[in-house]
Amino acid sequence: MSTDGLPMVVPAPDLPARVRIHEVGARDGLQNEKTAVPTAVKAEFVRRLADAGLTTIEATSFVHPKWVPQLADAEDLFPLLGDLDADLPVLVPNQRGLDRALALGARRIAVFASATESFAKANLNRTVDESLAVFEPVVRQAKDAGAHVRGYVSMCFGDPWEGAVPLHQVVKVCTALRDMGCDELSLGDTIGVATPGHVLELLALLNESGVRTDTLGVHFHDTYGQALANTYAALQHGVTTVDASAGGLGGCPYAKSATGNLATEDLVWMLHGLGIETGVDLDRLTATSVWMAERLGRPSPSRTVRALGTTTQPDKDQ
Repeated sequence: MSTDGLPMVVPAPDLPARVRIHEVGARDGLQNEKTAVPTAVKAEFVRRLADAGLTTIEATSFVHPKWVPQLADAEDLFPLLGDLDADLPVLVPNQRGLDRALALGARRIAVFASATESFAKANLNRTVDESLAVFEPVVRQAKDAGAHVRGYVSMCFGDPWEGAVPLHQVVKVCTALRDMGCDELSLGDTIGVATPGHVLELLALLNESGVRTDTLGVHFHDTYGQALANTYAALQHGVTTVDASAGGLGGCPYAKSATGNLATEDLVWMLHGLGIETGVDLDRLTATSVWMAERLGRPSPSRTVRALGTTTQPDKDQ
């Protein structure tokens, strides 16, 4: 099948001219893999993502190896990426994680909070308030060191133990992270249950509470096939930062109903069809996900990778 001239560009009204993709495949995408991925493969994955035009690539997490064994090589991996012309955020769970990250020169830090008590207990072994109290000095020290700080908020749209999550509960956690100094917040649909109206309602309420749209990103999972629809709703509201994972990799080790992230290729196909700039070369990105899928020993769940994978071949030296 020829894909020349596809997707045909047909802009829609009142959408951003450009979207920054926050690529999470190397961290969120790989953290739940049962078989260890070699450090050299992870480094090459990040390099190929950068070569495809992605400018924000979440590299790893400085979490204790006991909790996320797949990311136990953070100290070995991060120095291998120092020459890349891309922002390389890293996740830190606490003060110790921040110290490790700053010692290696990390200048983009992310902390991970929960909008629900059940997930805070499962993921952080603390209550919501206790976890926020832990993050406050971490954020302060990161800011004092000149780092950009992103605050992830998980379970914004639903929780596997608690069900529906009241909007005011999400807003409370978001405003707490903003007040402690986070530069950016990522709204996580961790189990993929959001729908577009829900997304718009939460974004509007956050604005009413003083959280600016330009400080918000969205992070959707595709459990019920709603990730692109929810992203489109966020774009209509003015959001210009969207999290996605190359090849649709990912899940959450602490929420078994969470399936893969929104695939970066699927997102790029939609954005390019809308005439929205991303800076991403879709052919290079697809080839990268095909390459990574081969190393993981299974096909990519991304629909766009499956559609283009037979026509997009890696370079000969790949």
